Amino acid sequence: MLYPDAAAWQAAAHRKVLVFSMSGLGKTHLAHLLRGEGNWFHYSIDYRIGTRYLGETIIDNAKAEAMKVPFLRDLLLTDSIYIGSNITFNNLSPVATWLGKPGDPDKGGLPMEEYARRQGLFRDAEIAALQETAHFTQRAQSLYGYPHFICDTGGSICEWITPGDDADPLLAELAKNALLIWIEGSDDHTQELIRRFDRAPKPMAYQPAFLADAWAEYLIENNVAEDKVDPDAFVRWTFARALAHRQPRYADLARHGITVTADEVAGLTCEDDFTALVSSKL
Repeated sequence: MLYPDAAAWQAAAHRKVLVFSMSGLGKTHLAHLLRGEGNWFHYSIDYRIGTRYLGETIIDNAKAEAMKVPFLRDLLLTDSIYIGSNITFNNLSPVATWLGKPGDPDKGGLPMEEYARRQGLFRDAEIAALQETAHFTQRAQSLYGYPHFICDTGGSICEWITPGDDADPLLAELAKNALLIWIEGSDDHTQELIRRFDRAPKPMAYQPAFLADAWAEYLIENNVAEDKVDPDAFVRWTFARALAHRQPRYADLARHGITVTADEVAGLTCEDDFTALVSSKL
């Protein structure tokens, strides 16, 4: 690990961490807390994806939808209006909206072929953004003068690293440049995430084999044609399976770093609390 023990962590002039977990367990809360202290640079993977790697694609998708409306089409063709993406650290909806959900087009669903294509583009973008972690650790110091750095990853980071492969190049690169921190949820947290998702189902990125198996199983179990699948029903049905699929993958990543609990993160009030928490785990 980048910091092999508590003494090394406490003595470090530049602390660099990468946090990962399912969405909703405290990654961005922690990043905002540390950034608010004034000493930490916040590198958001989802923000980088939406601005650097998929920005034009996201805007083109919005334009394509606008072109279906005659009034907006005429305005776009005459350069009378423009469409942009107002993505921020706190509003990553443009990325999720573009990623979409598969199923009935009358309910906003995408054909599986197009959905899988977007999944592939997202996968490539997330890996590329993760590979830039080292660059941003340096940029945070040399350009902006931040002594410390936190990488706030997306929940799907565990899908692109091969479990059990200590020589995985992406894992090796990340572990070399930051302390990996898994925010682990309890069974109660898992049930709350499921309830929250059921109320407001959101697009997700899936490991390709998992998605293919889930889609095939859903079609058979519900005896439904691909173009008649309710998009929200499918992602709700898939969510608990995705949690179970990701849990051992997160645990494997955590072998190369430390584990903190979601309750411990929720209890943090300042940078010193975080520094002490990490020390106790090291």
